[in-house]
Amino acid sequence: MRRFLLLVLIFALLLAGISGWILYESENLFGAPAPSLHGAARIRYAARLLLSKHTLLTPLDLYGGEQDFRVYAGESVSSIAERLCEAHLLSNSRAFQTYLVYSGLDTTIQSGDYRLSAAMTPVEIARALQDALPSQIEFTVLAGWRIEEIAASLATSGFDISPEAFLAAAKSPPIRPDFLPDSASAEGFLLPDSYLLPRETDAARLVRALLANFTRQLTPDLREGYEAQGLSIYEAVTLASIIQREAMVDEERPLIASVFLNRLRAGMKLESDPTVQYALGYDEEMQTWWKAPLTLEDLRVDSPYNTYLYPGLPPAPISNPSIESLRAVAFPAETPYYYFRARCDNSGRHAFAETFEEHLRNACP
Repeated sequence: MRRFLLLVLIFALLLAGISGWILYESENLFGAPAPSLHGAARIRYAARLLLSKHTLLTPLDLYGGEQDFRVYAGESVSSIAERLCEAHLLSNSRAFQTYLVYSGLDTTIQSGDYRLSAAMTPVEIARALQDALPSQIEFTVLAGWRIEEIAASLATSGFDISPEAFLAAAKSPPIRPDFLPDSASAEGFLLPDSYLLPRETDAARLVRALLANFTRQLTPDLREGYEAQGLSIYEAVTLASIIQREAMVDEERPLIASVFLNRLRAGMKLESDPTVQYALGYDEEMQTWWKAPLTLEDLRVDSPYNTYLYPGLPPAPISNPSIESLRAVAFPAETPYYYFRARCDNSGRHAFAETFEEHLRNACP
């Protein structure tokens, strides 16, 4: 009898040791178990995890691309797991469900749309299913971007829109307001702002949304302001696009507008660096659309956008200006200035001058 009790004690100690090891190892690999998991159930699920640890911690395909996956409202965990296997995102639905129950994530899966990949481990997929992709995306267009820069930003936007599709839609807009000439691209009229749009938005719909926002912001007072300056809406936006690239400080935009308007009225060339940068296009060496500084050779590039060579406004906008730049053209400051240049204090501000001699004196030492 004594020997039997000793054997029972040894067995109990051995069982406790094994159970302790199982719990320790599972928590070390998979994190803490759900608070609702107690006693034998906790040990049972922990043991199952250890038996499936290679499956749960190894991606099905290291080179797997992303794909869309939708979890439906009210869908069971078993259904989700089976469909993940059918989509070749998992190899073992039972092991996946075991991890979900062990971690408590089975009760917090959100319905909605996801971007998943077979390069994710099943554990990573389970955690990803806790945060569905929003049905709407906030998309921001920065002031001064040209359409190619907007296109490049789409890669990380959440939209399924290629840069090529966007450029095609922007160059041949799906809607054409009366102020946008035939065959003109939407450059200049894609109003910088933050937009909340459905995730399924395509290139044409995105361009329409940006153009519609510009149209809404084109208030009667802006139209009257452009008319008072002797400019059509298209000409005003073209000038605003230059001001956008020249000004670093919002309060200087009306001053810079006055300089360019004074030069236009006097028959002087605008001689604006951003128009040359636009003409040059993408600079591979500097990895930018806006090369700086410009060389003397750059200033001689033969392009109708080069306002050092050709008088008047360039043939089209060179960027997409902010509402502040658009208002600066409608309501410019009244000044005698014909020149401006960057101050030497790195403040982003400019020194303005009425004469060329004064302009030369404003040069940095």
